[in-house]
Amino acid sequence: MADLPALLLASLNPDTRKQAEQRLSSLSTQQGFLSHLLRLVLEPSQDRAVRLSGSVYLKNITKLRWEEDEQPLAEQDKAALRAELVPAMLGLSAPTDKAIRAQVAESVSLVAQLDFPAKWGNLIDQLVMSLSTTNYSVNIGVLETAHSIFQQWRAHVRSDQLFTEINLVFEKFMDPFMRLFRQTAMLLQNPSSNPTLTTPAANYALLAQAMVLLVDIYYDFTCQDLPPAIEDSHEEFFGPGIGWFQTFLAWDPVDLKGDPDDTTPSLTSQIKTGILEISELFIKLYPEQLQKTPAVESLVQGVWALVGSNNLPGVADDALVSQSLRFISTAIRSGYYKSLFSSRETISSLVQGVVVPNVALREHDIEQFEDDPLEFIRLDLSVSATGTDLATRRQAAADVLQALVGSGYEAEATEIVGSWISTGLAEYTKNKEENWKAKDSAVYLLTAVATRGSTTQHGVTSTNALVDVVKFFSDHVFEDLQAASGTVNPILQVDAIRFLYTFRNQLTKPQLLSVLPQLSRHLGSDNYVTYTYAAITIDRILSIKQTNQLLFAQADIHDSAAELINSLLSRIEAARTPEKVAENDHLMKCVMRVIVTARQTLTPGFERTLARLVAILGVISKNPSNPLFDQYIFESISGLMRFIVAGSPTALPTFEQALFNPFTIILQQDIEQYVPYIFQVLAQMLDLHSPGQVPAEYRSILTFLLTPTSWMQKGSVPGLVRLLKTFISRDSAQMAASGQIPSALAVVQQRLIPSKNNDGWGFEIIQSVVSNVQMADLQPLLKPIFITLLTRMQSNKTDKYEYLFARFFLFTMAVKKEGLAGDDIIKVWEGIQPQLTSALINQFILPQVPKFPVKDRKLAVVGLTRLLYQSTFMLQEPLVRSWSALYSVLGKLFSEPQHLQDKSSEITDGVMTAIDFEEQTAGYQAAYSRLAASETTEVDPVAYVPNPLQYLQQEQEKLLKQYPQKLSELIAAANSGRIV
Repeated sequence: MADLPALLLASLNPDTRKQAEQRLSSLSTQQGFLSHLLRLVLEPSQDRAVRLSGSVYLKNITKLRWEEDEQPLAEQDKAALRAELVPAMLGLSAPTDKAIRAQVAESVSLVAQLDFPAKWGNLIDQLVMSLSTTNYSVNIGVLETAHSIFQQWRAHVRSDQLFTEINLVFEKFMDPFMRLFRQTAMLLQNPSSNPTLTTPAANYALLAQAMVLLVDIYYDFTCQDLPPAIEDSHEEFFGPGIGWFQTFLAWDPVDLKGDPDDTTPSLTSQIKTGILEISELFIKLYPEQLQKTPAVESLVQGVWALVGSNNLPGVADDALVSQSLRFISTAIRSGYYKSLFSSRETISSLVQGVVVPNVALREHDIEQFEDDPLEFIRLDLSVSATGTDLATRRQAAADVLQALVGSGYEAEATEIVGSWISTGLAEYTKNKEENWKAKDSAVYLLTAVATRGSTTQHGVTSTNALVDVVKFFSDHVFEDLQAASGTVNPILQVDAIRFLYTFRNQLTKPQLLSVLPQLSRHLGSDNYVTYTYAAITIDRILSIKQTNQLLFAQADIHDSAAELINSLLSRIEAARTPEKVAENDHLMKCVMRVIVTARQTLTPGFERTLARLVAILGVISKNPSNPLFDQYIFESISGLMRFIVAGSPTALPTFEQALFNPFTIILQQDIEQYVPYIFQVLAQMLDLHSPGQVPAEYRSILTFLLTPTSWMQKGSVPGLVRLLKTFISRDSAQMAASGQIPSALAVVQQRLIPSKNNDGWGFEIIQSVVSNVQMADLQPLLKPIFITLLTRMQSNKTDKYEYLFARFFLFTMAVKKEGLAGDDIIKVWEGIQPQLTSALINQFILPQVPKFPVKDRKLAVVGLTRLLYQSTFMLQEPLVRSWSALYSVLGKLFSEPQHLQDKSSEITDGVMTAIDFEEQTAGYQAAYSRLAASETTEVDPVAYVPNPLQYLQQEQEKLLKQYPQKLSELIAAANSGRIV
């Protein structure tokens, strides 16, 4: 491992990264690697870049491979690392090691998430023993580690397992935590009590840094339930005027004041923000606790003193101001403090002192609009209601107004804000060039007060009945939308576009169609934010649904689609570097949306659009940098092919000629971010060919597909499975003749079925083989397949695998295939071991079938029906003993007949309407990047049974004629009674 530092450095260089990562991957399987890597990270004499790269690599191993079953880490190596991680955190207590410590802390968190408390029982003991009354550098390391473990509770669903873990932590950590909190708070508020710890200023800052973490952990400890120790000390923390939280809100030590130009929140600001997050949490979860004292009233006064009249205008305090306003919004919405907010004077003071100042644009916002437009857009689109750090002051201020409107103060809030809006518009009219900010604030205030409900995906869903949004748009906003570029301030033009974006659901289809040309024109603007917002708004308008149907169809954009795509692609192509080309995913998303809306409208000249998309892909593949852009460009290519070929099948070779070469290059260069997409698009193209008519070019890909190295990247597996299934369905005869079916099953046996993550994909391939391969070729393969499935069941059984196994068993019974009947399948099982089928039915089929998800119920019913009524073995010993029990299970499935209806007729081309990735956390190394445009309707193996009950009755009638008495006795013995 002597070359480990050089490999870590090489992994930072794009030119050598691939080879370095492959070498690191092979090294990581060696015994002792984890401990060796951690020692390297801790070694001060090493190059800092090596140490930081090593800490990131360690974190990635704990994240991706800690429980990996394909390249498992040795248990003794994992145990050694668990013993070393906490001491390592403490060894990284120097301020210069902060970035490295953060990575190691995340490793602790990731390992703890999987191994604590079962395999890491002494973790909390290690942390508690490391706490110090004098060394706050060590305390910060301990608290960072603790917070990295405890903060996971915030996102967890309540469960017995979770509370067992929480109670274990409280038992050991609560008392030391409370002691350290009190000591630290006392030292911060009374520095003279212990000058050794509070001086010089650097020591005092360490105390404040510890307090930030202590406040974070207080939130962690109360995010699920109220611990007795915290409930008993409520007065100490929340007491009006005297509680720690109350006094810290007013605390503002000179030693901790940051540089006025610094945009990073000061430690003081971070502490106050954390306290207000806790206060908001308590209003939501423990309102009765807060109502024991006038705590909230006192906190509101503290917030007012803190942020009223724009007391904190700096960018560094944005998070604090936003959280302060969220706290007020939550208090209003709770309904517990009506007396505090119900008077007209209070509402007027709130609007004047808090809302209006924070809605106004600051110099920083204008600079960001000009110099960092993508960040301006990102923040502008974030939603304060999510409570994320992304929420801007403006959004938090708007949320206060929306809280008032939604909590019974609609009339008062609307009237008071209305006067401010009128004032702003009047100021603008007096001097449009100088007073444009006044109009910007007025439009923002109107948007806020008019909104009662909204979502990121759908915009405003309900409005304030006292506000006429459409009239305001006509009177004051439309003029800026239609103004020529340069004649009004660009921010006002963005306001006009954003107004459309926000209230798109309040406008009629004719009104929206009338503004689309204006939005299209703004795609040609010189201003980055203007043309980007135009693209975002076009995308959202074309996505509008009414009664679950898209509002806009291809006829609506027939005349403008080609020009829209041209404008958008021209914008993207104008960038000079791969990173800049891929920077603005909003533009590519709009391209995708126009393609999936326009559909066959784009057939004339589609070759040019395809060539431009392929050229852009060629540029960005040199350095993939934006996962969302990548998703949308592949969706665009896939969507274009889907709809053009559907209308003009002869266009398929054009797509193949355009895509085969760049796809081959991407596969050869192993550009791992794109490989999963390539497989899906190849599967889509292959699927468009008739069975048995597969061009030779594809067969060369199949050879590559069947090599073990192709299956190494986890994110590629679903795409590979889809492509391999398509080959099997389209070319099974040729694959069987070439001996490639056993090769495909070898992949299943070696890479998929043994893996807990990939076993489901393995079953999909096996089912495809069973469905498509001729019986003569399939027969000799069944026994090895079944043995593989049993081997996994014996070695590493999981609940998911038992379900997959039971589903497969019934699939083999249900599938209608010449030469393959239920008795044929039973013979294979019995050939492995006598009476094995009976054991499988009793141990897996009977327990699992009642738990089948709705989507599999029809398959189960048909499979059970054929097993019971078409298998002669089921009427013989020992299987006949299970007959009545299986019939009872079948009866339970028929008790919910709505889940057995054939829904294939409901499946339409509407799969494309589901494309919307706004709520998807796209990122490289994601488990799977699904291409919605490439997907086809899954083949229903039981489509031949339109009415399962009728099918059962027919089969039952046939068997009753042969064995009337025996069958009647078996049915009578069933718990469910006769199925009718």
